[in-house]
Amino acid sequence: MNITLKDGKVVNYPPGSTPLDVARDLGPRLAKEAVVARVNGRLQGLNEPMSGDAVLEFLTFEDEEAQMVYRHSTAHVLAQAVKRLYPEARLAIGPAIADGFYYDFDVPRAFTPEDLERIEQEMARIIAADLPIERFELSREEALRLAAQAGENYKVELISDLGPDEVISFYRQGEFVDLCAGPHLPSTGRIKSFKLLNVAGAYWRGDERNKMLQRIYGTSFPKASLLKEYLFRLEEAKRRDHRKLGAMLDLFSIHEAGPGFPFFHPKGMVLRNELERFWREEHLKNGYQEIRTPIILRQELWERSGHWDHYRENMYFTRIDDEDYAVKPMNCPGGILVYRSKLHSYRELPIRLGELGLVHRHELSGVLHGLMRVRCFTQDDAHIFCRPEQVEEEIVRILDLTEYFYRDVFGFDYHVELSTKPEKAMGSDEIWELATNALRGALEVKGLSYKVNEGDGAFYGPKVDFHLRDCLGRTWQCGTIQVDFLMPEKFALTYIGEDGERHRPVMIHRVIYGSLERFIAILTEHFAGAFPVWLAPVQARVLPITDRHAEYGRQVTETLRQAGVRVEFDGRNEKVGYKIREAQLQKIPYMLVVGDREAATGTLSVRHRAEGDLGSFTLDDFISRIVREINTKSR
Repeated sequence: MNITLKDGKVVNYPPGSTPLDVARDLGPRLAKEAVVARVNGRLQGLNEPMSGDAVLEFLTFEDEEAQMVYRHSTAHVLAQAVKRLYPEARLAIGPAIADGFYYDFDVPRAFTPEDLERIEQEMARIIAADLPIERFELSREEALRLAAQAGENYKVELISDLGPDEVISFYRQGEFVDLCAGPHLPSTGRIKSFKLLNVAGAYWRGDERNKMLQRIYGTSFPKASLLKEYLFRLEEAKRRDHRKLGAMLDLFSIHEAGPGFPFFHPKGMVLRNELERFWREEHLKNGYQEIRTPIILRQELWERSGHWDHYRENMYFTRIDDEDYAVKPMNCPGGILVYRSKLHSYRELPIRLGELGLVHRHELSGVLHGLMRVRCFTQDDAHIFCRPEQVEEEIVRILDLTEYFYRDVFGFDYHVELSTKPEKAMGSDEIWELATNALRGALEVKGLSYKVNEGDGAFYGPKVDFHLRDCLGRTWQCGTIQVDFLMPEKFALTYIGEDGERHRPVMIHRVIYGSLERFIAILTEHFAGAFPVWLAPVQARVLPITDRHAEYGRQVTETLRQAGVRVEFDGRNEKVGYKIREAQLQKIPYMLVVGDREAATGTLSVRHRAEGDLGSFTLDDFISRIVREINTKSR
C-alpha cells in the first residue's frame, strides 16, 4: 500500500503495517516522540494496522489532539489502578480535558488523600509493566454482554445509547478492558510523568437527579520538567485565586442568603466603577449610545425572541398582575424594543446601542464559582443595527475596539474562534451562511487567524469568541460577536431605505468584557490583586512615622485627594515597618512615608509595592507621576 507522508513523499508498505512501523523507519526519535497518527484525516493509534493507501501524519505532544490522546490513555491507567485496588468500584467515564483528565467512579465511600497516594503507586506499577494497549470491536449484543458480566452498569447504559450504526470499540491493557472510541498510546509505558490532583463529587451525566460519583482529576506529561512546571502554575493559580484575594482585599463576598449572587464591597465598587467608566468613555468615542432596559419583561416577549424555546431552563420567572413575566437572561430583546420605539432612516444606520445590563441565569449550585460562575451578572452588551452592506465594516470596527481593550489597555494576548450553526437553531442554512461569511470576511480583513468550532454557534446566529490568555497561560472566553439576521425578522424591524421602502436591518450582538463580574475575577487573578494604578481601589497610603507627623500626613492626604488620587491615611499608633507590610499585603501601589525630614522640607519618602524604595519626592512631583500613570492607564 502507498503511504503519503506529510512532506508529500510516498513510501510503500505491506497491508496491515502500522503507523508505528513507518515511524520507526523514519527515525528512532519520531518513533519515541509520536503520540498518535492521523490517517486519511482521522486519528488512529500508532499500533493499529492500516488497511490500504493512506495519507499519514504523526502528532507529538506539542499538538493539542495528541495531548488529549496521551492524557486519555493516562485516565485508563487510573481506572485500571482503581479496579485493582477497589474491585467493587464501577466505572463511569474518563475523558481528557484541558491540561489533564478525570475519571468518574461509583464507590461505596469517598476517596481520601491516602487513597490517591495508593492509586498513584499502583498506576506507577502499571506504567512500569509497559502493557500493550490494544483495540478491539464487538457487536452491540457482545458489548452489552461483556459490560453486564463485569457488572459495569454505567457502561451498559452508554452502550445502549449508541446508535445502531455506531462502531462499538474497547481497549484492553493487561486484565483491564474499557469501552472507548480511542485512539490511545501503544502501551502504558509511553506515559512518563503523571500526578493525581484532587477528588470531587460529580453527578452521573451531569444531572443532579442522578447518583453522585467520585471524580478523580489528574494530569500527565512526557517529561518530568513539564509536570513540575505545570504543578508550579497550579500552586500559583491557588495563590491568585480571586475568591481568596477578593476576601483579603475586601472586594466582594457571597452569602448563604444568595448563592451565586455576589455582593460588591466599597473597594470592589471602585474597581467596578473604573471599568465601567473606561467602557463608557471608549464607547462614546466609537459612536455608541448608552441605554438601560428593564430586568423583568413579559413572557410573550421571550417567546417571540426564541429564548422560551431555546433557553427556558436557564431563566427565572415571576407573575405580576396574574400575568407571566421572565427575568432577562440576555439584553438583546430590550435593545430591540428601543430600536423599534421609532422609525429609522437608512441615513441613521448603523445605530450602536450599548448597555451595561444586569442579567440573571439559572446555574446549578455545583458549578457556582466565586465571580467566575454566578447567577446574576452585568454584560457590557451592544446591539448594532445596520444595513447588510455595513455588516463587515462594523465587525472590523468591533475587532479594532476589542483589540484596544484586551491588548493595549489590559495587556492580554488572545486568540479567536468562529462558531457555526448548531443543531438546535432558528433560521435557514442560507441565512446562516450569509452571517457566517460576514464574520469570516471581517476576520480575514483584519488578518486574524482563527479556529472553527463547527455547530457551536448561538441558536440565533454564528459567533466569534475571544479567548484571553493570562500570565499563567490559562485561557478565558470573554468577548463575543454574533451576526443575527433572525431577530430583526422575528420582531419585524425595519428602516426606510434610499428608495423610500421598508428594509430589514441586520443586528450585531457583541460584548467585550463579557461578564463584568467574570472580567474582574480574571483581572484579579492575572494581576494577583496588584491592579494597575488606575484600577487600584486605593492608589496610595500615607504613613506618618509618629503622631507628631500626623498633621503633615493629613495635609498630604487631602492634597492628593484634591488631585483625584484615591488615598488613605494610616494614623494608627503602630511602627512604620508594620504599616508598610500591611500596605504591601493590601497590594497598594504607593506607600508615602512622612517623618521629621519630610515635614520640614515638604517632601515624601515614596515606596512602590514592586520596586521598593523610590527615594524622596516633592509632593508636586509625586502627584505628576501618579496622575500620569492613572491617565495613561499604565500597567
